[in-house]
Amino acid sequence: MNLPKIITILGPTASGKTSLGVALAKRFNSEVVSADSRTVYKGMNIGTAKPSLGEMQGITHHLIDVVEPDEEFTLSDFKKMAQDKINDILKRGKLPIIVGGTGLYFWAIVDNLDMPAVAPDYKLRAELEKKSLEELVADLEKIDPTTAAKIDLKNPRRVLRALEVCLGSGGSFFEQRRKAKPLYDVLQIGLKWPREELVERINRRVDKQIEDGLVEEVRGLAKKYSWSLSSMSGIGYKQIGYFLRGEMSLDEAIEEIKKDTRQYAKRQMTWFKRDGRIKWIEKSDYEKAEKILQDFVE
Repeated sequence: MNLPKIITILGPTASGKTSLGVALAKRFNSEVVSADSRTVYKGMNIGTAKPSLGEMQGITHHLIDVVEPDEEFTLSDFKKMAQDKINDILKRGKLPIIVGGTGLYFWAIVDNLDMPAVAPDYKLRAELEKKSLEELVADLEKIDPTTAAKIDLKNPRRVLRALEVCLGSGGSFFEQRRKAKPLYDVLQIGLKWPREELVERINRRVDKQIEDGLVEEVRGLAKKYSWSLSSMSGIGYKQIGYFLRGEMSLDEAIEEIKKDTRQYAKRQMTWFKRDGRIKWIEKSDYEKAEKILQDFVE
């Protein structure tokens, strides 16, 4: 099949995906589609490491700042929006580059994933939200062990949605997501770093986020939004929330952010390593990535 070509750049947090995506976009007449479940939220800039206008270097970025922190944004929403943007970019004769670190988002596009046709059940969700994450995980492991073995059980939103779909449909959340016919010819480029270097990059970035005003950003959001929102449970926001509510010191919160970010990066790599189609490059080796991309588009 002669499918339209698209590129994905993926990898763990703090691996340099944004800068590599911009560099390649400048070289190959491209626009970037973000595949990040946190940068979709307006006003959540520092804690999500959202690229600034300067970092974008004039390259158009899509699917950033698309919903308010208290609005629903599902995997199905992402897939529809992303496909609309990808197809528009292709129609204009440009090369779409999908950049981010949310594994499910990539899977939805690369494998044209069919989503469970279960609408949000707000009454059920309200009941589920009364439970702790530990209780929700226990429920999921009991009624849908297949999904519990495959999703990120530390992500409250993922666990809650899986339970919602399972209870609403009577079937496994994971098993309802099926691959359909591919829509695109996809080149996947992955960034990997030696563990020690990635840890250092993560630590430096967290320190920079604090310096740039993460505490003030979270304090401002807390005046407008509930701590119970899934958007406010993201790494950085949750821990600074502990500090603002007097549950831990700022130094403790910062160390918690670093620890949780390291663990998240590890989970990301575990997810991505399942996909043998990804072409891995060391660090953010622009020259190698450019060569791989050039061979792909020729």
